[in-house]
Amino acid sequence: MKQITTLCLIDYKGFANQFWALKMMQMAKPYLKNVEGLGFYKLLGSGKDGFKPQPDWSTYALLQVWDEEQFAKNFFESSELIKKYKSHSENFCQLYLKSIKAHGFWSKQQPFVKHENLDKHPLGVAIITRASIKTSQLRRFWQYVQAAQAPIAKAEGLVYTKGFGEFPIWEMATFSLWKNMDAAMSYAYNSKEHQKAITMTRQFDWYKEELFSRFQVYKIEGQWHGQELFDG
Repeated sequence: MKQITTLCLIDYKGFANQFWALKMMQMAKPYLKNVEGLGFYKLLGSGKDGFKPQPDWSTYALLQVWDEEQFAKNFFESSELIKKYKSHSENFCQLYLKSIKAHGFWSKQQPFVKHENLDKHPLGVAIITRASIKTSQLRRFWQYVQAAQAPIAKAEGLVYTKGFGEFPIWEMATFSLWKNMDAAMSYAYNSKEHQKAITMTRQFDWYKEELFSRFQVYKIEGQWHGQELFDG
């Protein structure tokens, strides 16, 4: 499969632009219907740093899964939606990803398919985890999750991490960028808090639906807050 995924990180400043961004969580949908080669997409808001349930009105993301890269290129070159995003935003960064492995479901779909031509030396690694939280487990989940996520901020090899979601509180996703797979795996297997979170997930059956996915980052267009995400 030549399927690729793009993730646009978008940052806004000022009340007017942030309010516009919030409205686009619904108003962007018509722009994304019937786009050639686009098989799956999600419009995502974000939570405050530290994986808190309170919204961060400044940061949003657009996740898209393409049949192949040329369709993504055509869209980003011609889309009126992308022009609007760029005109209102302070930062607009596009990450191009090749799926390494994924399991689970997102909106009853398995959106990510392993790429047939993975790179020997990618720029870095991206991890996306996503969950739909059971209403009965919301309080327990949010009481624990912030403490469980705290160590990631100091993890060696971490480039960027942020909590995103389709709907506040119930539908959550975490996105993290790592210098390499060794760094990502070291955190996953050596963090006591992370391992405890996995155990609690199984014990209390927090989720109605969940997905875990790993990607190679093979191309980036734009900077994030004036800096390159990877040194190259």
